[in-house]
Amino acid sequence: MLHHLVEPVVSDRTGFVNQVLRLINTVRDETTCGVGIGIPGRVMGGTGQIVTAGYLDIDGLELPDLVRTKTQLPCQTMNDAAMALIAEGRGSSGLVAMITVGTGVGGALLLDGIPYHGGDFAGQFGHIVVAADGPKCNCGRRGCVETFSAGPALGALIAKAGFPQSTTAAGIIEAAANGDDKANDVMAAWAAPMERALQTLIAVVDPTRIIFGGGLGIDMARIITARNKRSAWFDRPIVPARWGDNAGVIGAGLAGFL
Repeated sequence: MLHHLVEPVVSDRTGFVNQVLRLINTVRDETTCGVGIGIPGRVMGGTGQIVTAGYLDIDGLELPDLVRTKTQLPCQTMNDAAMALIAEGRGSSGLVAMITVGTGVGGALLLDGIPYHGGDFAGQFGHIVVAADGPKCNCGRRGCVETFSAGPALGALIAKAGFPQSTTAAGIIEAAANGDDKANDVMAAWAAPMERALQTLIAVVDPTRIIFGGGLGIDMARIITARNKRSAWFDRPIVPARWGDNAGVIGAGLAGFL
């Protein structure tokens, strides 16, 4: 990485586009050969068109075409988890899956080093249903793993167990290791739905490796591997992401060479 700029994202449509173009022009030089952009949300794998992007008002924006026109540079736009997996799975063969755990649960697939989008949106692992009568999800269904195993669900479990609001996932893991039964219960309630989702993922696509990323991904990977409750049918390597918050940026840079 030669440059590293961090700014709060401008959420309105015009402001977002102007910000992206300004940042590109700030860091580009005569050696720049392309642009990669990772977007949180539903991004069409074939075209890079943004269908939805959470709190960002950019639904329907054809960002790659706009960037190409304004900068005269090639541009790749993908879901941010797909960009992160390009970095994390570099050099892998076969099918590799990534699950991101943070405010929500997302994911991506990489097949022989190339992002696999299916019809357009493959990898939305947060919407594997693990309890038909579970909480209502933003996607409109009930019981998606995102409603049980994302950050807000962990926060609710921590509060219900009576731990201080400032308690982190790492703090819960440490408390459990020291014999705190309430912490063990929180870990089990948070991780068990994710384990059920992993069983479905493995049964359907059988990845050679599953990488956990995102703000809480390393903690989730630690808990699941420590619990060691997988049967031989659903036993695949589970590893934490290596590049942390830089994975998406690195992957976006590498995407220009795919």
